[in-house]
Amino acid sequence: MSKRRVVVPEAMKPMYDQFHFAPAVRRGKHVFCSGQVGNGPDGKVDPDPAVQITTAFENLRTVLEEAGGSLADVVELATFHVGLNEHIGVFMQVKDGFIEEPFPAWTAIGVAELAFGAMVEIKARAILDD
Repeated sequence: MSKRRVVVPEAMKPMYDQFHFAPAVRRGKHVFCSGQVGNGPDGKVDPDPAVQITTAFENLRTVLEEAGGSLADVVELATFHVGLNEHIGVFMQVKDGFIEEPFPAWTAIGVAELAFGAMVEIKARAILDD
């Protein structure tokens, strides 16, 4: 019997079914979150960087809450950016509205493209205190 639990918020079930990946997997106190982009319920991403980044963090929060945690449980972030230097300032401002001290480890990576035409994807690892 597997000791891991797939975490799929109801709103993300169509993505799970269509693309065959879990938004997160929980094993014990550890939650491994797949990259979240700033797509809304319609699957589209807003062209405004601040809106898109905000939605990506909201999606990450939804996944963590479904796993029994919160953004405060994040110990590591990996973020992927199309045009990293063009919007890193906006990204940091939005991030600071979601991620509080003590800050997690963070790696920002510039990439050529992301799924759905997104400009940012946020992957996280969390450890829950339960």
